[in-house]
Amino acid sequence: MAAQTFEAAPSRRRFSLGHTLTVGVLVLALLFYLMPVYVMVINGLKDATNVSLDTMWNLPQSLTGGGFVEAWNKLSPNMLNSLEMVIPATILSAIIGAINGFVLSKWKFRGSDVLFTIMLFGFFIPYQSILLPLVQFMQTIKLYGTIPGLILVHVIYGVPVTTLIFRNFYANVPNELIEAARVDGAGMGTIFTRIMLPLSIPAFVVVGIFQFTNIWNDFLFGVTVVPNPAAQPVTIALNNLSGSFSVDWNVVMAGAVVAALPTALIYILLSRYFIRGLLAGSVKG
Repeated sequence: MAAQTFEAAPSRRRFSLGHTLTVGVLVLALLFYLMPVYVMVINGLKDATNVSLDTMWNLPQSLTGGGFVEAWNKLSPNMLNSLEMVIPATILSAIIGAINGFVLSKWKFRGSDVLFTIMLFGFFIPYQSILLPLVQFMQTIKLYGTIPGLILVHVIYGVPVTTLIFRNFYANVPNELIEAARVDGAGMGTIFTRIMLPLSIPAFVVVGIFQFTNIWNDFLFGVTVVPNPAAQPVTIALNNLSGSFSVDWNVVMAGAVVAALPTALIYILLSRYFIRGLLAGSVKG
């Protein structure tokens, strides 16, 4: 018994050392990634005269709000524009992707794989290559310069990736479940709404986070499709905070924090479900 205890002690020490090193590396990585956030927040809380390279690491001398008040006043209308754009665009692209994924994975028809491959090509088309025909098309359908037009663009551009995610998710749902529902007389619509949709919550979370982040952070479509500053998303308004001759860095830093807050909250609140959704269906059985 003594020999067994003596032999187990080095193993415990090795485990403790490895655990400590792992925690240390993770803490260093955390500090490294939080440094930009720290700089933005503390400089956003300062007055414009107190922001410089020499003092950017120093804490603010007083908590008066700094540039956050001005940043919020300037960005809040555009944040509402972004919310009006990103919420319906995310929901619509997720629903269309779910329908496409279900049809292409469980309702096989001639040429379905070819259609899926062609659809995926849309995911690799550079935004810049379609700007001119995009603007002409939006003008033709009278949606140029409007939030609904921007929603339509993001929905169409998001369909390939949402279809890919849902198709891979539904491909791992047992076909026996579908066959059993067919034997009971259920049609494809009933199977999709009563069986597949309740199983799709993890996939919807992944698609929702992915689409929300991409659409919220988009700059190119926002500045191209909606030239009116009053109707533009928050990313364009954030870019406009920097003046032509002088820059109030406290306002810019505060604005960056304000503009990034919605996506950060989405990841913080749904990170656990996001990991589950990524792993769902990765292993059969």
